[in-house]
Amino acid sequence: MLRPLYVAIMLAGVSGQVAAQADLMTVYQEALLHSADLAAAEADSLAQQEALPQARSLLLPNIALGAGVARERLEVEGQGSDTYTTDYYQASLTQPLFRAERWFNYQAAKSVSEQARVEFSATQQALIIQVAEAYFNVLRASDNLATARAEEEAFERQLDQARERFEVGLSARTDVLEALAGYDTARATRLTAETNLTVSYQALTRLTLSDYDRLAGIRHEMPIMPPLPASLQEWVDTAAMQNLSLQASRLAVETAADTLRSSKSAYLPTVDAFARYNHNSGGADLGGGLNPTNRAGDTEQASVGIEVSLPLFTGGARTSQVRESGYRLTQSERLSEARLREVVEATRNLFRTVTSSVEEVEARRQAIVSARAARDATQTGYEVGTRNVVDVLEAERNLFRAVRDYNTTRYNYIIDTLRLKQAAGTLSPQDLMELSEWLDPQYNPDEDFIPPFDEEEAQSMSMQRPAAERSGQIDEGTNPATQDMRSTF
Repeated sequence: MLRPLYVAIMLAGVSGQVAAQADLMTVYQEALLHSADLAAAEADSLAQQEALPQARSLLLPNIALGAGVARERLEVEGQGSDTYTTDYYQASLTQPLFRAERWFNYQAAKSVSEQARVEFSATQQALIIQVAEAYFNVLRASDNLATARAEEEAFERQLDQARERFEVGLSARTDVLEALAGYDTARATRLTAETNLTVSYQALTRLTLSDYDRLAGIRHEMPIMPPLPASLQEWVDTAAMQNLSLQASRLAVETAADTLRSSKSAYLPTVDAFARYNHNSGGADLGGGLNPTNRAGDTEQASVGIEVSLPLFTGGARTSQVRESGYRLTQSERLSEARLREVVEATRNLFRTVTSSVEEVEARRQAIVSARAARDATQTGYEVGTRNVVDVLEAERNLFRAVRDYNTTRYNYIIDTLRLKQAAGTLSPQDLMELSEWLDPQYNPDEDFIPPFDEEEAQSMSMQRPAAERSGQIDEGTNPATQDMRSTF
């Protein structure tokens, strides 16, 4: 098998896990076993590596055996005719002594074989990204669905409140219609979120051939750290040396260069050593002139020597092949240069994206705090008549939008970090194992889709609520903001 040793070790360590526990490593194990793309890539890699023994065989001795038998009739005018049987057997051995074309083809085959290994490793890294994206897309969809459900419930409460105020004459019918429109929109959003979750599960099924009902979620306590090392140039230098697709493109250049040398060496002479043996028996007896004991006409021939061949003219085919090989080499060099630029660009962009995501996740988290405080203030203003229901609905939307943006940014950070390591050529299953340490099998999206908050944030989120209610929650010894948000959401 071509899978690197670390994959085999990982499989040995994970295979004992209970299949029903749908965590990241279990999903990755199933993908390794059932991914059609990986199996096809492995078969293709194995097939390409056969180019090496095939090229090597042309430099080794060639031994051949042959034999035959025939029934023949010979008629010579004036001497009569005869029907007779002939048979022969022969053996030959040829050892190339100087075949420059075959030697350079052998060198090219080495590069092809190594390129096949590197490309398969790149496919394995791509599978890690596919599994991670599919897994965290499910978690993202689960959190979005939980947010949509909470939003629908919040808008339903606003609708009920608007109806109650309308019935007692504290608000106009317009407020009821606005609240109803908001509720209908939230309900549609929830239905879309349910569909998105089902679709995201199908991506996992495609990779693993397994169906999952729930996955272990990522804890909010997972540290959001900038890339290490912290130097952009170090990441770029590492990518320039270790990026697997870039390595494959450089090996393609080596293959094209050896192919060009092979085409040029076709003008050179070839030298082979040979040993041959040939035995023939049988012959015609015309007019009884042959001695009965020698009637078969047996002959033996053995030879040993060296053959030299020099191509003089092949109709221009060799010249055309040299030009073609030169163009292929130029193409490979330009493609390798283009790939280097792409890798450098991707590495720089991903480094900056991950770095900025560290602050963005915190900013999105603080946005939830601000949006909750703004929503409470707007709700209070609506109750005392300084705000209308449209303001309340917009404040609700802003709050739930802030929650969705926070979760989206957090999952984007995880995927972008893995992509950065892929660009640098350092991505391995170990990265998934490290992520798994932050997974919570008891994660419940309906309760855990919002992050926990500290005391300062809790006070900020509760600043618009009655003091008695705030103090009552604080005395319970729980996180007041988290408790209130979950009950409100």
